Amino acid sequence: MSADTKRDFKDTVFLPTTDFPMRAGLPQREPEFLAKWTAEDIYGQLRKDAKGKTKFVLHDGPPYANGNIHIGHAMNKILKDVIVKSQQMQGKDAPYVPGWDCHGLPIEWKIEEKYRKKKMDKDAVDPVEFRRECREFAAGWIDVQREEFKRLGVFGDWDNPYLTMDFGAEAKIVEELLKFSMSGALYQGSKPVMWSPIEKTALAEAEVEYHDHTSTQIDVAFPFVKAPSADVEGARVVIWTTTPWTMPGNRAVCFGPEIDYAVIEVTKAGEATLAKEGDRLIVAEALMVEFVKRAHLEDYLVIARFKGEALAGGMLAHPWRGKGYDFDVPLLPGDHVTTEAGTGFVHTAPGHGDDDYLVAHVKFGIPVPHTVDADGRYYEHVPMLAGEHVYKVADRVCELLTEAGALMAKGVLSHSYPHSWRSKAPLIFRNTPQWFISMEKTGLRDKALKAIREDVSWYPAIAKNRIEAMVADRPDWVISRQRAWGVPITIFVHKATGEILKDEAVNARIIEAVKGGGADAWVAVPAQDFLGNDYNAADFDQVFDILDVWFDSGCTHAFTLEGRDDLAWPADLYFEGSDQHRGWFQSSLLESCGTRGTAPYKGVLTHGFTMDGEGRKMSKSLGNTVAPQTIIDQYGADILRLWAVSVDYQEDVRIGDQIIQGQVDAYRKIRNTLRYLLGNLAGFTEEERLPHAEMPELERFILHRVAELDTLIRSKSAVYEFTPAFTALYQFCIVDLSAFYFDIRKDCLYCDDPASTRRRAARTVLDEVFMRLVTWFAPILSFTAEEVWLSRFGTAAPSVHRQLWPATPTGWADEALAQKWTKVRRLRRVINGALEVDRREKRIGSSLQASATAYVSDAAYVDALKGLDLAEITITSAADLKLADAPAGAFKLEDVTDIAVVTGLAGGEKCGRCWSVKPEVAEEGDLCHRCDEAVAAHDARNTAA
Repeated sequence: MSADTKRDFKDTVFLPTTDFPMRAGLPQREPEFLAKWTAEDIYGQLRKDAKGKTKFVLHDGPPYANGNIHIGHAMNKILKDVIVKSQQMQGKDAPYVPGWDCHGLPIEWKIEEKYRKKKMDKDAVDPVEFRRECREFAAGWIDVQREEFKRLGVFGDWDNPYLTMDFGAEAKIVEELLKFSMSGALYQGSKPVMWSPIEKTALAEAEVEYHDHTSTQIDVAFPFVKAPSADVEGARVVIWTTTPWTMPGNRAVCFGPEIDYAVIEVTKAGEATLAKEGDRLIVAEALMVEFVKRAHLEDYLVIARFKGEALAGGMLAHPWRGKGYDFDVPLLPGDHVTTEAGTGFVHTAPGHGDDDYLVAHVKFGIPVPHTVDADGRYYEHVPMLAGEHVYKVADRVCELLTEAGALMAKGVLSHSYPHSWRSKAPLIFRNTPQWFISMEKTGLRDKALKAIREDVSWYPAIAKNRIEAMVADRPDWVISRQRAWGVPITIFVHKATGEILKDEAVNARIIEAVKGGGADAWVAVPAQDFLGNDYNAADFDQVFDILDVWFDSGCTHAFTLEGRDDLAWPADLYFEGSDQHRGWFQSSLLESCGTRGTAPYKGVLTHGFTMDGEGRKMSKSLGNTVAPQTIIDQYGADILRLWAVSVDYQEDVRIGDQIIQGQVDAYRKIRNTLRYLLGNLAGFTEEERLPHAEMPELERFILHRVAELDTLIRSKSAVYEFTPAFTALYQFCIVDLSAFYFDIRKDCLYCDDPASTRRRAARTVLDEVFMRLVTWFAPILSFTAEEVWLSRFGTAAPSVHRQLWPATPTGWADEALAQKWTKVRRLRRVINGALEVDRREKRIGSSLQASATAYVSDAAYVDALKGLDLAEITITSAADLKLADAPAGAFKLEDVTDIAVVTGLAGGEKCGRCWSVKPEVAEEGDLCHRCDEAVAAHDARNTAA
């Protein structure tokens, strides 16, 4: 046949066929799938599919309804969606009911801002009207956040979420509160709580953040009224504090019984000091030098030394004695006193500190004074400082102490200090009447600790220690807030006895009123209507404090898990950021243990915080925030979903431009793998499927790897560790498939006759891999998996998300075969390395131009290669294996010392169809034997057709 009449064999080659685009266009395509899922009610279909199956309930921790979602929200919701979808695709009924926290200070603060701008006092606004505005504000942001969460590809009952401000939810919160009231766990006490003078309310620990703050530090001398020994007569005890404003609240000074103290006499005061020559001052020996520096003493003598226990029974005078502070100040032993800083003496103001309160009031019965009002100003009854604001009084306190001859030193200290995470203003400890739930009276602490230790699985396991320590040491639960927007503490207190009214009939009327009119009913309905005919409203005080929002969210299990037929109590899983050990995890635990005796969850999983690409905390002021909306608009939500599972989310995680670009590259490789599968499965039918036992070794090895993956993915899913599962999936795509199996079988898929065993086996494996890869990826790449699925099965096909992960036959796992192919792959790697050198040196263009001989010193390689074609595996035209010493100059890899390779050009001519170089082509015509048979079969089929 002449060159110009040679046949073009392109029509006999089976090239991949698919409409699935290489370019994803996710920002444009994803909204189309969202619309499709909405139109077909994907969530409703999933519920019908799973009806009657074992439930898996992940209870959604409620985000706050007051702004666009941030990257932390996105990570949290994506990971929850991955968990829920994974459970659903393993045959569970896995509903997901999203929810929102709607009450509390952040929303109230926003509405107050509106009034402040108008120069109006919020307290002058009708409370029902004010609450209506708060409700509308929350509802508006719920609508915004709902759409933002849906855009992430999160499936859920978005039309029926739970809201803490729904009337039914508010009624249930009231009902749960009244259970504590009836059990006797609820009480009113007066103790110092973390207080925001700006927001005029107590704050929970979870609402506090710590920032650097510059405080005035002072050393103050207290004279003796009653000296416990002759050693200290005529001396003064020196305390050190960074809160000068608490001096009016001082009622004691604490010492350490085991600390070594010294009496020093000032022999040379110096110009800069506030002390005088002859002053005798008592400080801890370990802190003496530091004190002398702060006080600028030029010289001194130590005139006595003693243990702190010698101070027991001593009585001091307040520095302002004779000016309204004429009480005695006892010296008290305290385990909290250390020699880390200060003077070894702790100024103790029981109204302004937890340790102070526990030692002075709880242990020694010293009354707790009320010194500071809700605005942060001293009450009118406070001598010398009435009406002054605590934030602005440091200089005045120092001036008054100097006049009294009590100030020994003054300076500034930069330290970590509690601030409100909303107003960013510094906080104070303030003694106020508040409502508490006792940790001891009804055994709440013991019940909670038992649940932590015995009933709940913690992921990671170390989280158990963290929350256990928190609950073991926590004080009674402060549940009251002095606000307007929230669920009120719906109780009556008898004016004469101070007792809480405990009456189930009254409680029932309160609950019914709130069901009908929401929490506003507590304000709108006359008190007598609640009390009925058995009580006189004039005899009772109606409490109008608002419940802490952590109590609200701690009750969500009651009105969501218990209150809905599609869910179940307890939840299988709670999953939030690690800060919720102090927040929602704990409030839910305490609420449930207090009312039901055990935890509302079987398992608790935590994730870390999102940081920028350099590991810094995200901050608007630093300009390093990463908005999920920006990433979605530029790259698509699936890139964000890929990032969420690719990072170790149980630790703090990083996100930035470079990190996202890395996810884009990984996504492209995954997409190309799926596209390759689609292209080479075109027209695949069940008749073409080949049984496992009839497959070549290579196919059986790939199915072994699939079996290994199946075991790994299911085991990691069971403990919510998706990062290692995704990593294994990704490596399978790019290493086992793209760089290995696809590379080897490309020739077979393109050029073998469709009826050949090898091609049928390869296409069968591609189908088995496709069904697993796409369904395994579906919880992660929710949009792309749907696109791939419908691209193969048609747009009318049921969604990929309605499929189950295919069961993997036990016969696929073959460890002996895997060990054999470990050696085969090692041989291939060394030969590929040698061919790469040939390509680089321009000795060959394609590997099919080459021949290769591998020399091995281990007969196990020879055994491993029995029944296999080394040329096929290495994509060369000829390859051989010899158990012999390699000739000098043979190619080796540094990490593989027992294989050496010699390459050369293959003998023969290039096949016009498959491009392999074979001797028969030179001898017999245009095609190699394989291609000649395939073309003949192709032509026969066409003729018959």
